[in-house]
Amino acid sequence: MIEISRVSHRIGDAQILKDITLSLPRGGITALIGPNGAGKSTLLSLMSRLMRVQTGRISFDGLDVGTTKSDFLARKLSIMRQENTLSSRLTVGDLVGYGRYPHHKGRPGPQDRQIVDQALEFLNLTHLRDRFMDELSGGQRQRAFVAMVLAQDTDYVLLDEPLNNLDMAHSRAMMQRLRRSADDLGKTFVIVVHDINFAASYADRIIALRDGAVLAEGSPAQIVTRPMLRRIFDLEIEVRQVGGHPVAIYQIDPPNSFQPSMKDSA
Repeated sequence: MIEISRVSHRIGDAQILKDITLSLPRGGITALIGPNGAGKSTLLSLMSRLMRVQTGRISFDGLDVGTTKSDFLARKLSIMRQENTLSSRLTVGDLVGYGRYPHHKGRPGPQDRQIVDQALEFLNLTHLRDRFMDELSGGQRQRAFVAMVLAQDTDYVLLDEPLNNLDMAHSRAMMQRLRRSADDLGKTFVIVVHDINFAASYADRIIALRDGAVLAEGSPAQIVTRPMLRRIFDLEIEVRQVGGHPVAIYQIDPPNSFQPSMKDSA
């Protein structure tokens, strides 16, 4: 279980998070949604100790992220940040292999190589294993970083916008793979996503953040409703049921919602 208790965070004079308290059960997929600047990425960074917790407490299965030893924590949780940079020229296989370092400490064995192979296959990257990362498309690089995180083989996986740079087909395939990992391997995913419909279709629970605070949390059916989306995004969004999932039609204006300006009507 992930326990977040009264966590607040400031950067300079800006209050980024305000008194966040959440309890997330083991297993399944939790999606963090909200407008830009809501604090989603900051919360994920605090959970993974990429940033120091200023106020409050965060724990995974009772392990305080602020006091647990780094090598032990790295075997409990893994994270993919929103921005990933490489300081050296690596192949896809090398990058994914780095995910095993918390386990083998620089001395990989047969099991480590097997897990790397599985991660490459899982993300459909086996044929790109020897390709250099700077030779890949943005979507291929994104899948390689996710494969590295999955190769770390932790109970908890934190992914900040894993669908970045992915087209529709690869975005759906990515979410299907995460869903399968949660269901078949018992992994716990916490992901930041901007497309509310991927959250509605694949997540077990959704947490909506706005202005650094938790606005709502619940199942997709509870969160993806027209009144709730209005509160989260300040938009009138039509919601329909498709295949048993709520689907937000946010790409177009709802009927009668467009009021032409004087210039438009001239």
